[in-house]
Amino acid sequence: MDSSTHTSARRQMTTAVLAGLASAVLMLSPLPVLSQDPLSEAPYERQLLRLSEILGALHFLRPLCGREDAPSWRERMENLLDAEMQDEVRKRRHIERFNLGYRGFSSVYQSCTPAARAAMNAYIQEGEKLSRDVTARYAR
Repeated sequence: MDSSTHTSARRQMTTAVLAGLASAVLMLSPLPVLSQDPLSEAPYERQLLRLSEILGALHFLRPLCGREDAPSWRERMENLLDAEMQDEVRKRRHIERFNLGYRGFSSVYQSCTPAARAAMNAYIQEGEKLSRDVTARYAR
């Protein structure tokens, strides 16, 4: 197996693992309705906000670099919202973070560059870690 084939296979596996871990986050028990008071936030709210931003970035970067994932990263975000976000204020915060991740890259990249691929890979790794950490720590 040459280096490029090995790298491609590793990326596909990493993407599949991230998708599986994102699904595991969805299996967390439903959260209580949250107010805007940070003291009443779920202990993993900041990690889920970051995951929302990462999903937005990947929703832009993956197709830009010729990766058509199914389900799409937007569909994964919708699944997260459906499973976790009963409070409209909280839901809007997560949508805003998703859009921030998307817009941050769409304003910079018009084509898949080495920097875009590096960002995509870094976000997959970070999302994988966040999903794994939240699931390991808070799943019942």
